Amino acid sequence: MMTQTLNLVMTKDGEQIAVWKIENSVKNGAKKTTKTDTFNAKHAVVKAQNIFLTHGTFSDKQTCLKIAEYLASIGHQCYIMEWRGHGDSSIPKEKFNFETVATYDYEATFRYFFEELKLNNLHCVTHSGGGVGLAMFLIQNPRYIDKINSASIFACQSFGAVSNPVSYTKILTAKLLTRLFGYIPAKRLKLGPFNESYYTMNQWFDWNLQKNFKSSFIKQSDVDNNELDKNAINKGITRQNTTQKHTADDNYFDYRQHMPMITIPIYAISAKGDNFISPTSGCQLFFDAFGNSTNVFREYSLSRGDLDDYTHSRIMISRNAATEVWPTVVAWIEQHAS
Repeated sequence: MMTQTLNLVMTKDGEQIAVWKIENSVKNGAKKTTKTDTFNAKHAVVKAQNIFLTHGTFSDKQTCLKIAEYLASIGHQCYIMEWRGHGDSSIPKEKFNFETVATYDYEATFRYFFEELKLNNLHCVTHSGGGVGLAMFLIQNPRYIDKINSASIFACQSFGAVSNPVSYTKILTAKLLTRLFGYIPAKRLKLGPFNESYYTMNQWFDWNLQKNFKSSFIKQSDVDNNELDKNAINKGITRQNTTQKHTADDNYFDYRQHMPMITIPIYAISAKGDNFISPTSGCQLFFDAFGNSTNVFREYSLSRGDLDDYTHSRIMISRNAATEVWPTVVAWIEQHAS
């Protein structure tokens, strides 16, 4: 029987973030999984692992719940974090963007994992912007990198959605329309249960249009002076609500240049039918920025003999994904289990 337990953690800027513990009340231990063609690994029964999951924009815990229950059913212990303004997390009084979530929500959650729960292993499974946030958080807080055993990132990119004039026009049009209306009506467009504001989405639009992964409040000097880890939160509190108007020489540092410092084993998953938010080419660019030759990238498509071309959401939530994608995530976790 699956149980869901809600715990609220407090961020350093005063928000309450929902962290759901998903576990199987019947302890059977992790089971052996089936070998797949995604990577060559010898699977064995392993000690139960701790798994952190989180969603992206427009979403809440439901995006991660089914795969979390699948992982819990084979003995692992799962924790789903819901972004501020999503699910059971508090509705923030101030505007927030991707980087706000990375700086505060992830920090509070990981502090809870390692200072309160004192976890001795952790694997990450993210969807879309959840993986983007994880990358920013780890660059801001490199002390956590060695504490993470592995990461599996579904449909994740932040600076590669534009590959030609057509895709550039689509992203720019989406930005202008979102600015006009003030938000993206996710419910009406059937993108998910939560609308996102222009302020939140503008960072993602600009990353892709400008082909960078720049901070909205961290200066390059913070990194040069080795002050990023200790000062990111304080600088975020004072700068996060200022308007983003970066120039070519504004000195805001580009996360993309620092992604190679994230040395944890990464399994990146893309979907052939994801043509706007996280196209395969964009996911590949994001993956390549880590620069680790032992990481694994896999596109799922009918042309490869897979069950579906998948879309941005179906790659994480669908019966076909449960059949052929989720077992590869289990295998990746088992390969890197502590």
